[in-house]
Amino acid sequence: MTVVVDTTGVLPTVLTGRGSDQAIPTRVLVMGMAHRDGTVHATEVYPVAETCGLTAEQVRSCLRRLVGEGLFIRGGEGREAVFTATPAGMAALSSTLERHRLAYAQDAAGRGWDRKWRLVAFAIPETRRSARDSFRDRLLELGGAPVQNGLYISPHRWHDEVIEIAARLEVDDHVTALTTDDLEIAGNRDPRVLAQNLWALEDVAHRYQHFIDVYRDVPDELDAMHRRDERLPERDFLPGALHMAVQFGDCFMRDPLLPPELLPRPWPGRAARDLLARSRRLGVLARQDKSGPALFSVFDDVLEQLA
Repeated sequence: MTVVVDTTGVLPTVLTGRGSDQAIPTRVLVMGMAHRDGTVHATEVYPVAETCGLTAEQVRSCLRRLVGEGLFIRGGEGREAVFTATPAGMAALSSTLERHRLAYAQDAAGRGWDRKWRLVAFAIPETRRSARDSFRDRLLELGGAPVQNGLYISPHRWHDEVIEIAARLEVDDHVTALTTDDLEIAGNRDPRVLAQNLWALEDVAHRYQHFIDVYRDVPDELDAMHRRDERLPERDFLPGALHMAVQFGDCFMRDPLLPPELLPRPWPGRAARDLLARSRRLGVLARQDKSGPALFSVFDDVLEQLA
């Protein structure tokens, strides 16, 4: 017999999502509801938003912004509308997935660096300031670090993507890409020292450790529920999953995802990702409504491929 448990006062608030003083960004919820084909169905989003304490107007406003930013195109009206990702929208969705895929793949392999540094230099004129700022922001989003003005570095094979971005922004005539295995910055040549100096690894590690400290008991709680054949109702599963995703994202989006060879040891990012993956798998098992909205289903695909 399956028992559906009223978890009020029973499970930690970090598991149910209740009691958190951090609001759920509507954008995280909406993007998390995207299907594999890049569509977002309003009829699916509104009930989840309501369960998570968000209003219909917050959802409508978010969807309008996503359309206004050129990330989605709306088809239909009201709660029957379907929002289809544009190429820019698909790029935004796939970029997050690729980051997850890279992170978990490096964790599994325990390595990922070919001992070569990739550098990108640019001298984009002031008349193209907006494109220059966009290009610089994308380099940072890809995990690059500034060496000096107009010169960015990464240990990853990012040249093809960087050149594609430069071409899309029509600044490729002002961009130079190069690779080297002989790098010295401010008298330092040791790769770990260079990484420590170039990226804010201490801050990222602190954020990951805080995430671990807050959520470390969640997998055991969920596993115990599953073994007792108890189920987590939607009003707890959905907000809990979203709050955990928001907290993890605060660490993950700041992480340059450096290869393990360049990171301090032990690196809490790996433990945090393992904690997230285990919580996700056990949470889905403990979920009462297995046919409920497929929140973060594309993330499940990444975990399945790397299992």
